Amino acid sequence: MKKAKTENVVHAELFFDPQAHLHRGIKFSTVIDGILRAIDEAKKSMNISAELILSFLRHLPEEDAIHTLEEAMPYKDRIIAVGLDSSELGNPPAKFKHVFEMARDEGFLTVAHAGEEGPPEYIWEAINELNVKRIDHGVRAIEDISLLNTLAHKKIPLTMCPLSNLKLNVVRDLGEYPLRNFLDRNIIATINSDDPAYFGGYINENYKAVQKSLNLSIEDISLLAKNSIMASFISEEKKKEYIDEIGKVYSMFAGVER
Repeated sequence: MKKAKTENVVHAELFFDPQAHLHRGIKFSTVIDGILRAIDEAKKSMNISAELILSFLRHLPEEDAIHTLEEAMPYKDRIIAVGLDSSELGNPPAKFKHVFEMARDEGFLTVAHAGEEGPPEYIWEAINELNVKRIDHGVRAIEDISLLNTLAHKKIPLTMCPLSNLKLNVVRDLGEYPLRNFLDRNIIATINSDDPAYFGGYINENYKAVQKSLNLSIEDISLLAKNSIMASFISEEKKKEYIDEIGKVYSMFAGVER
């Protein structure tokens, strides 16, 4: 949270996946209490907010995910959504249809990693079977015109992670990254960090990398920043506040660029 604050982040939505810890005999409360304490301290001392997304490990059985959801219920008011992460290939979103139904019934929002290493069909499944509010990564949506049209029409955001995708060889070079294609099609594409300490890039490094590789303009960067606010799960009032702030900063620098 301190690192995020230094990069002018105002709100973060953090994934955590407790299953590996539970398997080692660590209590769910031990996993989450420390994270929540840090979030609360950051909000109080640095005026930066955060929400938690409980991610299920997709290489494990759905029954394991259901058990994890049950463990999470005492913290229901502190977890905004559930998601999917870990090994994508061979573990399609539909595998977790039941636990996502359970989560939605309990009031959780839903998101899912899809179309990173897995095919566009996984993105379709996340939309149609899991009723997700966002697609995490979604790079391979570029291969399916009908899917691109659906993402734009339904305003389903993509939380893209350029440096992670590069490190995992999802793309060979950021010069071929489909970000601009998505923006040109009015898809709500956003720039994010993915396990930043592991993949070597926090949020600003990701912005800088795609700006350089794709020659993005100030207009492009402003749009990406606004998209990140629109795609978030904060209140409409806060969205307007932050988008207005981005507009003010854009106005300051747009004349300099020209």
